[in-house]
Amino acid sequence: MNREEINNKLEFMQELANRFPTKDDAVTEIINLNAILALPRGPEHFMSDLHGQADAFTHILNNSAGGIKFRIWQLFNGTLTQKEQDELATLIYYPKEKMQIVLTEVPDKEKWYYDNLLRIIEVTKKFSSRYTRSKVRKVYQDDNLSYIIDELLNNKIEEENKDKYYKEILNTIIELGYSEKLIILLSSIIKKLSVDVLHVVGDIYDRGPEPHKIMDSLEEYHSVDIQWGNHDILWMGAAIGSNICVSGVITNSVRHNNLDILEDIYGINLRPLANFAEETYKDAMVWKPRHTKDEDYLTNLNVRQSAKIHKAISVIMYKLEGIFAEKHPEYKMTHRRLLDKIDYENNEITIDGNTYHLEDTDFPTIDKNDPYKLTKEEEKIISDLVKSFLNSESLQRHMNILIEKGSMYKIVNNNLMYHALVPLNEDGTLKEVTINNVTTSGKKLFDYIDLLVRKMFYCRTQNQEELDLMWYLWCGPDSPFFGKDKMTTLERVLIKDKKSHKEKRNYYYQYQENKEVMENIMKDFGITNLNNAHIINGHIPVERINGEVPLKADGKVIVIDGGFSKAYQKTTGIAGYTLVSGSTGMRIIAHEPFTSLESAILNNEDIHSFIDIETNPKCRITIADTDKGKELKSQINNLRMLIECYKLGLIHENKEYKYVKVYKKSSTRVMPKLNNLFLIFYTS
Repeated sequence: MNREEINNKLEFMQELANRFPTKDDAVTEIINLNAILALPRGPEHFMSDLHGQADAFTHILNNSAGGIKFRIWQLFNGTLTQKEQDELATLIYYPKEKMQIVLTEVPDKEKWYYDNLLRIIEVTKKFSSRYTRSKVRKVYQDDNLSYIIDELLNNKIEEENKDKYYKEILNTIIELGYSEKLIILLSSIIKKLSVDVLHVVGDIYDRGPEPHKIMDSLEEYHSVDIQWGNHDILWMGAAIGSNICVSGVITNSVRHNNLDILEDIYGINLRPLANFAEETYKDAMVWKPRHTKDEDYLTNLNVRQSAKIHKAISVIMYKLEGIFAEKHPEYKMTHRRLLDKIDYENNEITIDGNTYHLEDTDFPTIDKNDPYKLTKEEEKIISDLVKSFLNSESLQRHMNILIEKGSMYKIVNNNLMYHALVPLNEDGTLKEVTINNVTTSGKKLFDYIDLLVRKMFYCRTQNQEELDLMWYLWCGPDSPFFGKDKMTTLERVLIKDKKSHKEKRNYYYQYQENKEVMENIMKDFGITNLNNAHIINGHIPVERINGEVPLKADGKVIVIDGGFSKAYQKTTGIAGYTLVSGSTGMRIIAHEPFTSLESAILNNEDIHSFIDIETNPKCRITIADTDKGKELKSQINNLRMLIECYKLGLIHENKEYKYVKVYKKSSTRVMPKLNNLFLIFYTS
């Protein structure tokens, strides 16, 4: 460390000295940070394509993708039966709900409380052992029982001198009626410590019925980031006022029979649309929601109403799509202007030179001479729906979460995460894409789109032409969210011939097994150390049932769309993946279908999860090997420089300096002395 280097950073050193006014303070912090570097890195969990399956998502979070049950087995195998282990696991997953059931059946409540408190404390100790005491304390520091938890977690009941002391704490807790609160609190601590960081790699919305519950969970989750998926982008577009995105969201919702989320959760007024559909369309059988039978349409009024709503909003969407394509030739989507290709006399449509029979041509609102013109009723309906989306407080709150916690991509610990793809040319090179007269590719394309989305969201433009970008991102041929030449929505509803349903994928998917091409993508995103680098994405379900594996390109690419959506589970053969990256390597966990939360709580049913693929490093991965470790090492170097400044007399020690120690907000300490400066360096 030379004098010139110190002089260049002298102003910063003086500021640092305000935090660490003596050599002893700096030395203590160096010892602390070095100790943290030696700890095992915390587990990161990666999940993708959740698609509104809130129950399964919640359960996998609660059971830490099977991690909690495994720790219970490690601790109690041989002392607890399998049934007792299952009971304990369910108690940790759902403490409040489980206790409501169990406590009506046990003959001796106090003994049950005592036994289970002991067991849960041991499980908590197991999970807390990989972290500093201060980081563990951070999880529960604001609770009134924090002091008691400190004592329970940092003492051993078998220690002779503390035996009576420890037991008396538990007995008093039970006597005063705080057992349930403590069990709930300890269970929460376990679940927080079992997952250090959660990465959601896109597509929270559509298909499943409860994306709002997932968003509520993510809002409160201790450490989470989101990489936007194409379905998320569609909802974000609707939330900021894109009329075509609004039509797309409603179309998707009614197609999957999920109108409740719009009406009951987000307060979107669909009544005018429903009335219009009922008055305008006589028959809409081919438009019935997915997974409903013909007899359901004939016997169920709700199904018939939904089918008519589907038809009405789809026609509006097709018209808006045609207008969009004409306004934006730069997006190369004129081939989606299909309404003028319909032969009403013969019930046929011509697409790409091929003629297909249409199952329905009863479209009274389509003017054959001007097929893309909205009627006055349709204009009024879509205008009012846009206003309803803009004014939905709950929807706006959830979209804010997507903006604040989300992004186009994220790089963490040499893992590049994005939802779908990086557009490629036929030769595997990065494809240039033009948006708003700006032509770019790869990382620059992602950065530019990220900027535009945020600008539209925060500026709240009402210019539909500007908002049209969101539709392009949803289904445009070169969109990094979509990855196909077209979205054959009309064809899949109205044409039985599946040849018309074909969607050609971007060349990215041809090169997904090509290590060199995938590494070039990582290089473009700034990853220089490729030895331990990965691309992690979802979007395209992994057909495990047909022998497909999530690892591609010699392990450089990990695809984790395993079929959370029930619609894809016949294709995948499983019900989702969780990628776990921790101190002992990476594990790809495959999940089998989940029954229900009620059954899980009542019968101790768990999602059966199994390790599909596992990679183990030669030595255990510590915090020193992570991005956080790099930050900590940088701070250690700065502290060493500060000590040198003290020695050289460039900065004088101030042993009388008084500074505030904020114990509750520090999470970096393993030493008893606390400082604030490095709060940011190890809080995750």
